[in-house]
Amino acid sequence: MDIRAEATPGRENAAMPQMSDDAFRRVVEYAPSAMVLVDDHGMMVLVNEQTERLFGYPRAELIGRSVDMLVPFATRAHHADFRHSFLSSPSPRPMGGGRDLFACRADGSEFPVEIGLNPMDTGNGVMVLASIVDITERRRAQQVLEQALLEKTVLLNEVHHRVKNNLQVITSLLNLQANNADEPRVRDILNESQNRVRAMALTHQLLYERKDFSRMDLGDYLDRLAQLLRGTYRSGSNGVELQLERPAQPVYLDLERAIPCGLMVNELVTNAFKHAFPDQRRGDITITLSGDAQRLTLAVRDDGIGLPADFDFEAVKSLGLQLVPLLIDQLHGELQILPGGGAHYRITFPAALPIRGTS
Repeated sequence: MDIRAEATPGRENAAMPQMSDDAFRRVVEYAPSAMVLVDDHGMMVLVNEQTERLFGYPRAELIGRSVDMLVPFATRAHHADFRHSFLSSPSPRPMGGGRDLFACRADGSEFPVEIGLNPMDTGNGVMVLASIVDITERRRAQQVLEQALLEKTVLLNEVHHRVKNNLQVITSLLNLQANNADEPRVRDILNESQNRVRAMALTHQLLYERKDFSRMDLGDYLDRLAQLLRGTYRSGSNGVELQLERPAQPVYLDLERAIPCGLMVNELVTNAFKHAFPDQRRGDITITLSGDAQRLTLAVRDDGIGLPADFDFEAVKSLGLQLVPLLIDQLHGELQILPGGGAHYRITFPAALPIRGTS
């Protein structure tokens, strides 16, 4: 198509940049997006077929006319200022600077666009080649995704809120049963079960507070768990202190392993409170969290009477300690029992789970 032949008579010869061949116009004509060449007065001197299709104007009605006719009426008054600002320091860049841009068709309908500006130094002064892309479908797809994400977030919030509340109900029922139990051993079993439920409920509480359902700040979780355990054993172990040592930077753990990690710490700390300090003995229990991008290390140690010489996790009768190896398996971790005074457990596990389906 001969663009020059359809230009407004008299206007094109004065404004069209001098070109020795048709290469530039062919590139513009067959570009996949609308292309408009505008002179320093804001007049259109060259458009392509995509521009006709996008805006609904025949080419003859565009050439020699102000580019402002493609701008929504409400913003035309400021468009000249934007053009002058661009020409004062021309450089290739997107138009808008973060603003939502709209264009106007021949029928008056408006639609969202992205516009790229490319200044060209010609024999007739600086002109600007604008590429215009209709992003209506992209906006619609984005809105659909945003709505789906909002609905998913609302659903997850509701699920976690209900799970948290149901776990709190179970905790209250266990507490009621413990208070009504006559045998101390039964009360201890019910209290330990209550702590396990609280450790799980705490996970959902933190998820609900942080609004992030993919991972959890393990340091914050252990800090809150330590507070719960202190409150549980304060009356029976007044001389025992529970401390948490954690790095200054957040350490994140995926949700899949957050609950088994909390349950494991709960069992080891509970065992220390119950057995490491007999006869009102004073002492310290310390939870230590450390690691790097590849592996994390959790240690639970006390300065109590220590473990029996023949201690073996596979042979213990305590339900809590029987759970520990199973929970470590869920973490994909390894357990070490370190020598020295008191009991010292060290668990190392991957900072992130391996991608399923990979070796």
